[in-house]
Amino acid sequence: MSSPSPRIAPLAPPYPPEIQAQFDRIMRGAPPLVLFRVMAGHTRAWDKFRAGGLLDPGPLSLRQREIVIDRTCALNGCEYEWGVHVAIFAGPAKLTEDEVSATVRGDAASSCWSPTEQALIAAVDALHTSATLTDAEFAALSAHYDEAQILEIMLLCGFYRTVSYLANGLKLPLEEQAARFPAV
Repeated sequence: MSSPSPRIAPLAPPYPPEIQAQFDRIMRGAPPLVLFRVMAGHTRAWDKFRAGGLLDPGPLSLRQREIVIDRTCALNGCEYEWGVHVAIFAGPAKLTEDEVSATVRGDAASSCWSPTEQALIAAVDALHTSATLTDAEFAALSAHYDEAQILEIMLLCGFYRTVSYLANGLKLPLEEQAARFPAV
């Protein structure tokens, strides 16, 4: 069974040396993701995409960052990016199978989340739904997160909504080693 082709063809190896060096730095020896190969074929888009990356150590813990990313991708129906993140980061972020499933099939009230994580999920959901936070939603988030963390949450939601647009709009085939959305 062959995977469908993306709407914009990805670069094929051998890659130009500067692109290969960037892939090596990002992927740490693993083959580059289809998303990266598509973006790298367009210099401006690739440069802007890489400049927006938020996977460096920031004000959120790895677990918090991945909850935001996984929930954002799930809300956008982006199995491609959700699956990549779950496959690579769910273990290191200590996300249980129930928590991973809840990023897709649950909500902020899911019993697997701590009160701090419930506030995080509620904020992601609100940003997805209305592109803002009400005063009450901001206050609930502020009870658990400082200003730098709140800004990071908003940046992650926006960046991974954009990634979801790219992966979904380009009809990227799911990565072979990526996780799949849980069955209904």
